Amino acid sequence: MHRLHEHAALRQALGCEADRPSVYACYRFAAKLRRYKTTLDACIARVLSSLRTHEPDMGCDLAIDASDLPAYANGQRFVSKGGREGADSEFSDRDASWGHRSAVSTRKGGGFYGYKVDMATCARTGLPVAWNVRTARDAEAPSAAPLLDAARTHGFIPGNRCDGQGLRRRAGIRRLRGARHPSHHPAPRDARREARGG
Repeated sequence: MHRLHEHAALRQALGCEADRPSVYACYRFAAKLRRYKTTLDACIARVLSSLRTHEPDMGCDLAIDASDLPAYANGQRFVSKGGREGADSEFSDRDASWGHRSAVSTRKGGGFYGYKVDMATCARTGLPVAWNVRTARDAEAPSAAPLLDAARTHGFIPGNRCDGQGLRRRAGIRRLRGARHPSHHPAPRDARREARGG
């Protein structure tokens, strides 16, 4: 919503230059999108496939990180002053939870109520390749493997991965294309070229 109000080009692309949607309208629209998840996933897959065609090296270098996403709901942590902590079933958004976020330049770190967004972004183009939304209390570390799996599902061949622990490299592509655990290493150029069909 903030970007929609800040960027005229985005409003023009969405056809809402004169009548900007409210946050409530966006939430209603998001609920409708979730009812057609299969169609939405297919649309996203086609967009990523088209991007990969125009940018053959897209996804070779990935930056993976998580960002906090506060819930637009009443997240009062305790049922009363000095009382017990509320159960998930007592919150208006039952998928959200209390978690911790790091400090940034505009606010201090600490607890917050909502979600975390894990995203694998192409370091060369700045475009997202794979993402996942999870409740705020979930640990961050296990989130990297599903993102790498999703990137490979969309046809990207990750080589270098950079996350909060820095750039990781290991030799060989076989383990990266293997099972469930994240591997952080560059794929040889000839292997990447072969995987792209040329």
